[in-house]
Amino acid sequence: MADAPLAVGVDIGGTKVAAGVVDGTGTVLRRTRRDTPHRSTSPRVVEDTIVSAVEEMLEAEPGVVAVGIGAAGFVAADRATVVFAPHLSWRQEPLQEALRARLDLPIFVDNDANAAAWAEHRFGAGRGESHLVMVNLGTGIGGGIVLDGRVLRGRFGIAGEFGHMRVVPDGIRCECGNRGCWEQYASGNALVREARTLMSAGSPVVSDLFERVGGDPDDLTGPLVTEAARDGDALARELLGEIGRWLGIGIADLAAALDPGTFVVGGGVSAAGDLLLDPARQAMRGQLTGRGYRPEARIVAAELGNEAGLVGAADLARVAAADLAWADAADPTDRVGPDGSSGRD
Repeated sequence: MADAPLAVGVDIGGTKVAAGVVDGTGTVLRRTRRDTPHRSTSPRVVEDTIVSAVEEMLEAEPGVVAVGIGAAGFVAADRATVVFAPHLSWRQEPLQEALRARLDLPIFVDNDANAAAWAEHRFGAGRGESHLVMVNLGTGIGGGIVLDGRVLRGRFGIAGEFGHMRVVPDGIRCECGNRGCWEQYASGNALVREARTLMSAGSPVVSDLFERVGGDPDDLTGPLVTEAARDGDALARELLGEIGRWLGIGIADLAAALDPGTFVVGGGVSAAGDLLLDPARQAMRGQLTGRGYRPEARIVAAELGNEAGLVGAADLARVAAADLAWADAADPTDRVGPDGSSGRD
């Protein structure tokens, strides 16, 4: 709703803090960005950076009713504590409490992938879909789950770590310590690893990729492989097709467990579009439990890009703040619903 209260969304990564004011239609009205030191950042430094960005937004738009934080890491089910953030020094960090002491607004903390999934559910590729699973293909694989119109966070707040489902027993070693994790076969890292292996072996089929990086395999990136595939390079297309096949295999498992109506694929690798998604659709059909006798979920590309986390964090905070107002209202006719409507409407 365009007339719903405004909220600020904050997307926290390993090296940046992005914030924006978001209205009830998911439109970012104002935005700002701050850089943060990588890995060695103390909790206080990141906290200061968040507060600075939010205060800038509040000065520009005084009608904000809540602040949502989307953090790359494990967030407890209380939506208050960052249990672990791999690229920041947060360990059992009481982030909500720390920010509430400095910002006179309701604060809600969530995982960034949950926030992105909610944004796609509300305003992006999953609009109108009550049961949605988002799969983010970047360096690894993350994701979020919206079932029956609600974010599924799990008992401990850590649902959606799809990348560490084991799809190949005793397969490639993963950074998590296990072997055969999904993200070792269907991610940006997997795409680049396979291309570099061929380049290091001196295979003639990678001549185009060699030219794009000046002969240095270490300079190869996922976007470069995607660009080559779009330009018609046969090997790049084959590599993306293989990543897509593994993507579809994992999605079939998620379909068996969660039965969503739509899978939204986001992250950097999703820029390949149907070069990635068509093989994924075909593989899912071939692996789906009960195939031929059950409805099939759609597999679509995400629409909101890099702003999904920010938009979703803001909207989740706005909805949560409205829920609190609803619960606290003594007179039902004075209540404000989660969609911003009044009980008198």
